[in-house]
Order: sequence, then C-alpha cells, then structure tokens
Amino acid sequence: MGEYCDPAAAAVAEGEQPVAVAVLPLPPAARYQYGDYDRCSTKQVFDNLHGNISLDPLAREFVDTEEFQRLRDLKQLGLTYLVFPGAVHTRFEHSLGVYRLAGEAMNNLQKYQGNELGIDRIDVQTVKLAGLLHDIGHGPFSHLFEHEFLPCVNPGSTWSHEHMSALLLDSIVDKHSIDIEPDYLKVIKEMIVASSDVSTAEGVKEKRFLYDIVANGRNGIDVDKFDYIDRDCRACGIGSNFQHWRLLEGMRVMGDEICYPAKDYLSIHKLFTTRADLHRTVYTHAKVKAVELMLVDALVEANEYLGISLHADDPEDFWKLDDTIVKSIETAPNDELKKAKEIIQRIRRRELYKFCNQYSVPKDKLDHFKNITAQDIVCSQITSKVLLKEEDVAVSNVKIDLTRGKDNPLESIKFFKDFGCEEKFPITDERVSHLLPVCNQDRIVRVYAKKPDLVEAVSEAFENLQLRMYGEKTQVHDTPTKKKRRFN
Repeated sequence: MGEYCDPAAAAVAEGEQPVAVAVLPLPPAARYQYGDYDRCSTKQVFDNLHGNISLDPLAREFVDTEEFQRLRDLKQLGLTYLVFPGAVHTRFEHSLGVYRLAGEAMNNLQKYQGNELGIDRIDVQTVKLAGLLHDIGHGPFSHLFEHEFLPCVNPGSTWSHEHMSALLLDSIVDKHSIDIEPDYLKVIKEMIVASSDVSTAEGVKEKRFLYDIVANGRNGIDVDKFDYIDRDCRACGIGSNFQHWRLLEGMRVMGDEICYPAKDYLSIHKLFTTRADLHRTVYTHAKVKAVELMLVDALVEANEYLGISLHADDPEDFWKLDDTIVKSIETAPNDELKKAKEIIQRIRRRELYKFCNQYSVPKDKLDHFKNITAQDIVCSQITSKVLLKEEDVAVSNVKIDLTRGKDNPLESIKFFKDFGCEEKFPITDERVSHLLPVCNQDRIVRVYAKKPDLVEAVSEAFENLQLRMYGEKTQVHDTPTKKKRRFN
C-alpha cells in the first residue's frame, strides 16, 4: 500500500491489453507582464550608497547585456581619479542608483496620488528603465568624449550621449531579443532625451510629469542629479548635507507638473549650489583640466589612424569604446601614433601641462563673452624671449551655473504652501534670501603652457590679453615669480 502503481504494467499483469497513458506536457513557465513581478523573480544588488537594490526581471535582461556591462569600464568622473584618488566609481553603479531612486520617486507618487494620476505598473516600470539606461550612450571618459574630443575633430558637432543612449537601446533590444513593447520602448527613449530635447517632452499630452523624474529639462530637479551629487561627493571627500529623500517624500504633482513644499526651497537651492561646488572644486579642478586637455590632444592625434570619432555614428561600433582606449593607443604598432603615445606617457609620469593662471569674466561682460582660444593668447604676446605658437598653449573655458544660466533656478520650479492647498507658485529672487548670490553664473578662463620653459611667456601673454579686453588684470594675482623661473 502506498507503492507506486503503473496502470499499464498492472493491466499486463492481469492479462488485459496495456492501457495507453497520455503524458500531458508541463505548462510553460509563465512570463511576467511588463511591470508585473514578485519577490522570487528579483535579484538583489548591494550598492554602497543606497544599500540593497532590487532588479526586476526585465531590468536584469538589460543589465546582463555586454552593452550595459561596458559601463563598468567607464569611470563616472573620467580622469578625475588622477587628482581625487577615490573617484574611481563607474557609470555602472550610477545607473543602478538612478534606477533605484526612480523607483522610489514613482512609489511615493503612486502611494499618495496613484488613483488621482492614474499611475500604473507600466508607468513605474518605464520610468525605472529610463533611469537604468539613461547613460548607456556615454563615450570614453564620460563627458570628455562628448564636450572636448568630438568638437575638436568635428567642429559644430551636435552629438549627445542622450541620443546615443536612445540609438543604443534600439540596438540592444534587437540584438538580444528583449521582449518589450515598441510603444513602451519609445517612451523610455523619450524620457532619456528629455533633458537635452525639451520639445520631445513638451509634446506629450498625458502624464507629462513622468518625463521630469529621470532627466528633467523643465527645471533641472531629477533623480540623476540626486544620485551623482551624493555619489561624487562621497567618492571625492567633499562634504554635502543635501538630502534628496526630503524632496522625494515631499514631491507632489499639480497640473501635470511636479511641485515641492515651499518650506523646502532652500534644500532645492542647496541641490544646485552643491552641484556648482562640485563643478568648481572637482570636475573643473585646474589639474583635472590639465590632464583632460592632454588626453584630448592624444585622442585627436590618434583619431586619424584609429577612426575613433567614426564609431560615434554607429551604435554597433560605439559600445565597444570605453576607457581602455588609452591602452589600445599605447599598444598599437603604428609609428603614426608616436606623438599620442608620448602624451599619454607624460600623463603617466605626471608631466602635465603647466597651469599658468586664470581669471573670472567680469559680471558685466558675461552676456557677450566668447571663448578664449590659444590664438588669442599668442596674439597678445608683446615682448618675450620666446615666440609663442598656438600649439604651445592650451586654454580651458569653464562655465559654471545653477542649471539655468544667469537665472535663479527656483524661478522655474513650482511650489505649494501645504498639502491641502491647490495653488502653485514660483519663488522669485528677492524672496529667497539676501545671503544667496546675486549672480548665478560664473565663467573662468584658464591658460596652460604645454612646455615647462614657456610658463613665463604664456603668463605674460595672458596678462596682456586681460589688459586688452578689460583694461585691467582680472586675475586674482599675478603668476608667482618662482613658478615662472622654476623651469627656465
């Protein structure tokens, strides 16, 4: 009793004809619908900033592709780690962090206004995937490739990592046969390019607010900034008391626009000022820019033979580019790459372009300022022992603002008095605080000598340029005499 009994075998034993037993196939594993999954299907990833991050099945499909894994070889801050040794984090963990924060933002909106706004699982999944995939289109050394290298080899280039992310996303879906509805994919791509192409989001008729969560072209408050500000500050040892959770918890949709409690206006201003501080002290640090200028020169030299810029037009080729391109240049057998290799070796030996001096453009000149070039410096040389050439000088034009140029970013953000109030309003300059800066933009011009023995000549030409343009030297102080003479 209790033993297994085979009906066919039993029939034979009793002298009867064998009974045909139909074996029914097991039902195929049920595939989760878009945005619908349970705990058993998620995968936990631990992040040192946000803790555990739960990846849903569809997100895992994207993460496991070679195109997404490439982000492990793209440092978030490019070459900044050569000055700030802790800045070795990558686009990979940043993308996971934005995915997590996008989910938190959607969960909060769904909890408090889900029925009112009609937020469903499809909306939540779409915004989270936009956060996960928003940076897959970055090139080697992140913004250096887009803002420094490509304009040198393709003047007037309109290439952007946001649009490459959209192109690469199409390629990933096709190549890896990822099951996602074309309509959902289209919305994800629109959300990714929303910050660089505001007209895309402006044309949306329903749930326009969803396009402001990952990449906000309307007022600049988005979870992308929440993550990279916290992550970069921690990595570089820069103090920050900005609290993104406060904004995530207080956000509220009014008239298809995300608004914030009026009491949090200083916290929001702190978001933008912390970002500006990072730009001034980390991203555009004088030594960081010196290294970047050198690497750009090396990439430009190598481009003619390696066709680096050509890969930027084809997502199938582009995803193969990452920070390891430097090693590719160093190990290439081409004699034509000799100059590029020499520049890279100088970087490794810390024989950087020599920083001579800098000045901030006067406030009354900001509106009509044009970037200073090496030619401007050379043409300003009056008398010197050495005759400068354009290839002897490197210039860095730095622009730092609060995301809205000279305008106060708070004026483009809508606030509400309390959660029982239906009125939204901006906060104008005069109502913010008299302790906050009057000007919200800064332009800094830095000049470098590519050879140590040219520091004095370049510094003098740079001072003459200021006298010619502004009638006075606007730099904080003259280049120290000791620094001028050190290499002569």
